[in-house]
This record gives sequence, C-alpha cells and structure tokens, in this order.
Amino acid sequence: MSSVQFDAVSLQILWNRLISAVDEASAILVRTAFSTIVRESHDFAVVVTDVEGQLLAQATQSIPSFIGTLPRTVRHFIEGFGLENIHPGDVMICNDPWQGTGHLPDINLCRPIFVGERLVGFAASTAHAMDVGGRSGSLVMRDIFEEGFQIPRCKLISAGQVDETLVRLLRTNVRAPDQVMGDLWAQMTSLDVAAQRVTELMAEYGLEDLTDLGREILDRSESAMRTAISAMPEGTYRYTVTPDGLTEPFEVNMVITLKDGDCLVDFEDVPPQMDGTSLNVVYAYTFAYTVYGLKSVIAPDLPNNEGVLRPITMTVPEGSILNHRYPCAGFSRNMIGHHLPVASITALAEAVPERVMAPCGVATWAMHQTGTNEKGPYANLFFFNGGYGATCRHDGPSVLSWPSNISGVPVEIMERLAPMRVDYKRLRADSGGRGRFRGGLGLEVAMRVLETSPIEIYLQADRTRSVPEGILGGEAGAVGEIIVNDGEPILGERSLSLSSGDVLTLRTPGAGGYGPAGERDRRMIERDLAEGYVTVRGAGDWV
Repeated sequence: MSSVQFDAVSLQILWNRLISAVDEASAILVRTAFSTIVRESHDFAVVVTDVEGQLLAQATQSIPSFIGTLPRTVRHFIEGFGLENIHPGDVMICNDPWQGTGHLPDINLCRPIFVGERLVGFAASTAHAMDVGGRSGSLVMRDIFEEGFQIPRCKLISAGQVDETLVRLLRTNVRAPDQVMGDLWAQMTSLDVAAQRVTELMAEYGLEDLTDLGREILDRSESAMRTAISAMPEGTYRYTVTPDGLTEPFEVNMVITLKDGDCLVDFEDVPPQMDGTSLNVVYAYTFAYTVYGLKSVIAPDLPNNEGVLRPITMTVPEGSILNHRYPCAGFSRNMIGHHLPVASITALAEAVPERVMAPCGVATWAMHQTGTNEKGPYANLFFFNGGYGATCRHDGPSVLSWPSNISGVPVEIMERLAPMRVDYKRLRADSGGRGRFRGGLGLEVAMRVLETSPIEIYLQADRTRSVPEGILGGEAGAVGEIIVNDGEPILGERSLSLSSGDVLTLRTPGAGGYGPAGERDRRMIERDLAEGYVTVRGAGDWV
C-alpha cells in the first residue's frame, strides 16, 4: 500500500504535517469568518479523520468539546449517506444536537478527501453560529423546537452544486443571515485548504490512502495512553460538582476507576433529564469534556486522536441530564458540561495532587443580545471568563477561558456591534480563593444601554450559587453576580429587557485556591495587595 516505513521519526513527521494542515485551515477560518464568535472568540474546531471517521489530527486552536464530538459527527454522516454515496464536491451539513455537539448553534460541515476516485478521509469543522433563531440563550425552553432552526443531516453542496433552497431557508430563519452564511462559506474554504494539504502530503510521500498511517498513529497513541494510565496509582476516585441549576443547585457525582491501563468513568445518581429547561447535555458532549479533564491530568502532552480515547469507558444513564433524549432542550448544556472536567481533574487530586488544579470559575459566561435597528433584526453573542484554578506551583491566571478555550471580545468591538457603552472592565479584586497559591480572579464589567428602544438579553451564567471550591486546604473563590442598576444579584432565569440608561454589571466567579492560606509566601501577599488583586479586607489574617 505505502512505500513509507513508519519508524518513529517518519511517523512524527507525517503526524506533524497532518496537524499543520488543520492548523492552516484553522487560521484560514479565523481570517475569513464574518462573526465575532469565530473571528474573535475562536468558538470552532477543525479536524481530519480517516475514511472511517476516526480522528487523526485536530487544529491546536480548537474547542475541547468539539474535538470530542466532531469525529462522531463524521461517523454519523458516513452512516447516514454510506461511503458509496459520498462524492467529490460534496459538503455535508447538520446541527442535530444528538449527532453533533448538543445544541443547535453549532453547525457541522464535513468534506470528503479524494485522491482521484479514491475516498481517503474527511476534513470536518464545527463552528458556533451567531444565531439560529429561536429563544437564543434562554434557560427556559420546553423542547428543541423552541431552540431554533434545525438542519438535519444533508448535503449543503452536492457534486459542486449548492442547495440554494437550504441556503434560503437558513437565511430566513436567523437574525444575522450575513454572519451565519459568511461563517459557513469560511468553514468550507478552510476545509478545502485542509483537504488540499492532506492530498499534497500523500503525493509527496507516496501514500495511496491514510489507512496504514492512521492505524499506526492511533495504535501508538493508544499504547502511550495506556502506559500513562498504568503509571497512575490504581484505585477508585470520586468528586461531586454542584451546578447552579435553574431554580436551585443539584449534584453530579463522578466515579473514576484506574486499573490495568484502563480508565472507567461512572456517573452515580445523575439527575434525570429536566423538562422546561435547556440545561440538558447529550452523551457526546458529556464524554468529550470528561475525557478532556482526564487527559489533562494523565497525558497532557499526548496529541488528541481516536487512539487516546480507546482506553476510556464511560457509563451515563440514558434519559439523565448527562445523556438526554429527543426532543428535550439542550441549548445551555455548557452550564452543566463545563463542570465535568472540573470533576474529572479534581477527583484525581487524591492520586496525583501535583498534577491537578483547583476548580475554576466555570462555566464560561455568555451574553446573547438581540434587538432591531434601522437595518432590521440583529444578534450578538459575547463571552466573559472567570478565574483559573491554582496549582501546587503557581497562582491561577485571572480571567482565562477554561475549559472552552473561548476568547473574550475586545471592548471596542462590543461597543461597535451592540447598542451599549462599556463603563469599565477590570479584574475583580478578592474573587480568587486564598491558599498557598491563590485562585485566579474573575472579571467585573459594567455595560450601559444606549439604545432608545428596549434590548433583550439572555445570560448563560453559572457559579452564582455554588462556589468554586479550593483544593487540598485552599479556600473557595467568589461566586458570580449579575446586577442591573445597583439592584440585588439576579438568580435563576436571566432573561432581561433593558432600556436606555440601564447599567448591566457582570462579576464573573473567581477560582479556588491550592493548599492552606497560612502557608502563602509573605512576598506574594504583599504583591497581591500592591497590585490590587486582594484588598486589606479580603486578605483577612494575611495582614
């Protein structure tokens, strides 16, 4: 089949070339995207798979959850169409939550890679659309039909011919059609680049297909992952996270068993799926974020691919909040899913305390803002991050996206797009949990409405009731707060209608500290006070 001998050196070269291909495609996507959510926040992923849909390479600037879900989406396309019905010039599309990432705004595109008439693999991308209609961002939804426009598994382009009917349907059902379609064309361009680089690589090295190369990459990765698991102390480890929920917090228990090179994850007593709210999570998203946390501790330097996942088995009850059934709503699944890597990392603190970090200020906060101006309906989506957990060696960084890897949008761009003025945006003093090493600080931002007509805002915000705990004696970080016009913090459903002059203040959560606060170096305390990270009041017995 191939003239290449896959020794360690040649394999690494070929693997790096595949990663380079998707990294270049990722850069193309960022440069050509229309929306801030892709261009500024980088809410997307690009991958290359083999002909069976097994992940071979991911773009290094990708959302961890998409990396875990996107290969499954490719396999859904293969299952739905059959390899014999996939042709050069095809581009497949869907946003089905159970075949994708768990909510409708994430639109998946998949392009086959052909060498002549031979199908050798797929280039695929997921990108968060600025809008898909529906009740954008609301926590209160009865079912998927309130969430927005559904795109079943189909071909956006068939043998080079665009389905103009589908394009018109999509444009008609969203508030920001130019941004949504612009991002889709950017995704397609990036996949063309990925496919071209893969075929160039194959021609250069005389590869007829990716089968042998893929098998070698995946088998070696599986072996490396099993070796890393075997190096961990065997045992059973537990942790419980407590998301805010819609009306009150609830517990999600995770049990991890490490034995003989295998990792078994079981979710004990998981609550059933919740009707009337969009907090439910699909299995693929649960798996993706749980594995992300595990791999971050067990084998952080091993590149992601399907082989890394083989030693990990997960049990999640069907019909639970972490494996919900159609047609239950799941638009806000990140508010639960972002807690899962916290659980998988913190559970392993007992085994390898030197490798873990304290819980972060998750979930990433999202502000969905919609309205109507002289040009018609519009939509905006902005992200705000909390603190990053402390480790055994360092304070946690402040206002850092985790686990989603999503960047915030600069103030200047927010003010240009939304009818709001940012009065201030600053670090939130005293929000990081005290400890030998302090948790990262959250963010405080105040936004004043300028629009004369009311604007609608839906906020996805967690950790407003349950604290980001400290670890190994560290103290908890501060909970988040949402305040309108100096009123009381808002809990529960965060659907707001704001008028001209109203001020919306967001204070994102800090993160947990690591180790006892009494063991903190005096020079670090003095630096915190001098920099304003900690006030005299917040320092407590440090001063």
